[in-house]
Amino acid sequence: MASADDLGDRWERLWVPHRMAYLKGESRPGHDQAGSDCPFCRAPAIEDSEGLIVARGEHVYAVLNLYPYNSGHLLICPYRHIPTYDLINESEILEMGLFTQRAMRALTLCARAHGFNIGMNQGSVGGAGIAGHLHQHVVPRWGGDTNFMPIIAKTKTMAQLLDETRLLLTEAWDSSDHG
Repeated sequence: MASADDLGDRWERLWVPHRMAYLKGESRPGHDQAGSDCPFCRAPAIEDSEGLIVARGEHVYAVLNLYPYNSGHLLICPYRHIPTYDLINESEILEMGLFTQRAMRALTLCARAHGFNIGMNQGSVGGAGIAGHLHQHVVPRWGGDTNFMPIIAKTKTMAQLLDETRLLLTEAWDSSDHG
């Protein structure tokens, strides 16, 4: 194994090889494919635990990001396979907003999040990894959650396994229904 000195600097490296499949596109569908090739179309058709679904609504659902920026990183997805926000209807807009609020409350309750990044990347040039199916990111943040790991080592530390995070969020979701 190469030492840090062999790599040209004094930093130790931590490797996260499971992310390479995603980065290479092996576990990512084409940008416009629907049905069994789209993970956001596929997830609602399987068991919640297998699909990492935290909650289901009439028009949208909340699912853990398989490749999270932080522990608890949720995606709010409409069931319909549509690519951009301007194509969703009023019922989907309302429920997506309500699910976003509920996700924030659940993450604050079970993970003690200090803040959030909330947003949508639309289109492949807009940064959407799965551009064919609209989804909104709800990323919990904590004071001091940025450190040298992602910048220097290109590694993100995750404090909890996705299955454990899903169980905690599912329980907190039920307690977060207030406005």
